[in-house]
Amino acid sequence: MNPIQLLVVDDHTLFRRGLVSLLAQDGRFAIAGQAGDIGEALRCCRTERPQVILLDNHLPGVRGVDGIGALKESYPAACVLMLTVSESEDDLAAAMLAGADGYLLKTVETEQLCDSIEKVLGGECVVSPDMMTKFVTAFRAKGPGCESLVAQPPRLPSLQDAAFESLSGRERQILGLIARGDSNKLIARELAIAEATVKVHVQHIFRKLALRSRVQVAVYAAARGMV
Repeated sequence: MNPIQLLVVDDHTLFRRGLVSLLAQDGRFAIAGQAGDIGEALRCCRTERPQVILLDNHLPGVRGVDGIGALKESYPAACVLMLTVSESEDDLAAAMLAGADGYLLKTVETEQLCDSIEKVLGGECVVSPDMMTKFVTAFRAKGPGCESLVAQPPRLPSLQDAAFESLSGRERQILGLIARGDSNKLIARELAIAEATVKVHVQHIFRKLALRSRVQVAVYAAARGMV
């Protein structure tokens, strides 16, 4: 298999170089590029086409969580995995609702980080366990859509909206399984279909509901009693 192409975005040069050196020793990965801010990351995406972007939050100028939308819009094929020191549920919620595919703290063990990179590329959502607890607690306390956690939350349409009605029966079925936390592989196994077929359905769900990540799908479904 070809190594996974990574873009490491962190303004701390020493940490970034150390992380690049560490990941480069693992045959599963190749370093497509490095960046110290969102602008540099966007330029790198256009030229190097990374598969996974490891993104710090505390960047100069535009914060990592605020740059996710631009990264996804510029290069939607790339997965964004936050790697940060921020334990704020506000940052977590903002990142996931903006389309991040995962959120890990920099205290993560090397093996877990490497496994997480493979998981997000495979369609899974990865969040540090203690951070997921904070996110769920905040969601339950502050209501559907986590509107109070982010300045401009994505549109979460109601079940009566035409967007939801446009979903096929199979897409609604997969929507529920995503909300349950199943990976593409588990969904394919349960429905007895190819994993590639599941990926196509997931892309259709994202497009039709104007959502960007599996967490957004889970929030959408949970807020409307589908889980």
